[in-house]
Amino acid sequence: MSETPWMDIARAEIGVKETPGPGTTPRIREYHQHTSLLAQDDETAWCAAFVNWVLDKAGYPGNHKPNARSFLELMHWQCEPKPGAIAVFWRERPIGWKGHVGFIDRIEGDQIFVLGGNQKDAVNIMPYPKHRLLGCRWPQKSAPAASGN
Repeated sequence: MSETPWMDIARAEIGVKETPGPGTTPRIREYHQHTSLLAQDDETAWCAAFVNWVLDKAGYPGNHKPNARSFLELMHWQCEPKPGAIAVFWRERPIGWKGHVGFIDRIEGDQIFVLGGNQKDAVNIMPYPKHRLLGCRWPQKSAPAASGN
């Protein structure tokens, strides 16, 4: 078994994409069932749902929260940026609530290539600038500590 079994699971999902128009992709709806939001459509942001789904499938506890920046609350999972790590990025501005989360595939120069969901409406690998990285977390077999939220 791989040191990062979650990456094998995430990679197998490459190509899952949103259904154009009013339809919903069943697999994305399945991802949503791994967060407390339990969204039923693929128009609701789903990057955190994808990460939680992958972790659950690999036997690692996620945080089951629907927002990307919630993964920063997992302080005991903190790690340096490296392939396999969960990476959290800011969107629009560094301070705020909007973000993106996915798994680091590789790092090349000033770019972090992220294997994630809801990247141009699909599961794929896309580059993100290093300067937008808020933090990285390494999945652990033990459940995350409960927060006051």
